[in-house]
Parts: sequence; C-alpha cells; structure tokens
Amino acid sequence: VQLQASGGGSVLAGGSLKLSCRASTLITSTFTSSRMAWYRQAPGKQRELVAELTRGGVKNYQDSVKGRFTISKDNAEKMVYLQMNSLEPEDTAIYYCNVDTESLDYWGQGTQVTVSS
Repeated sequence: VQLQASGGGSVLAGGSLKLSCRASTLITSTFTSSRMAWYRQAPGKQRELVAELTRGGVKNYQDSVKGRFTISKDNAEKMVYLQMNSLEPEDTAIYYCNVDTESLDYWGQGTQVTVSS
C-alpha cells in the first residue's frame, strides 16, 4: 500500500498549510476502520506524533499544536488531512502520514514544511 502525501511548502510564521495524504490502494472498509495520524521529524530530532484520529473517532494532538492544527479524513476519497494554522518556525519539519490498520502500519514518503520568521 502506498500513501501519497502532499501539501508541504514554505510559509511565513502565522501562515497556513493543509497537508493531504491519499491511501488510494487501501480498500474503503479498511481505511474507514483504521487509525490515522500525522508525525513530524525536525532535523536532529526524533519523529514525534503531531495528531491522531483514533479508530473510535477521537482526535488527539500534541500540546504544542492544540488549537492550531486539525486532523480530518474523508473515507469516500480515502484521504487524510492536516490543516495547520498559525504556523510557527518550530513547526518546521518533514511531516509523515500514517495509516494503522489492525494488521499493518503504512507510512507516506514525507512532505517538507518550512516556516520562517
């Protein structure tokens, strides 16, 4: 299964970006019942969880992005989104989407987000 992430780019602090991740080769029922998440990895740092959408529909966020980022999904299109508002230089990282079915874990290739002050 291939996840295709897109939407990264370079913005000024305070700007917005919307990341998208397509899981086109997953069957819809599997996608619908999976946990979705976005992770990020900044230079010299470990990969960290930014936001998740649990199988039960609960949204959880890293404290530093609460109120600024929103995770969502479209089951029919098999898409996962991360809306990022009020971006800060500390948000600069490579962002990875993750789809965790009950049996397998899939990762996107990463999309670079750069926020300058």
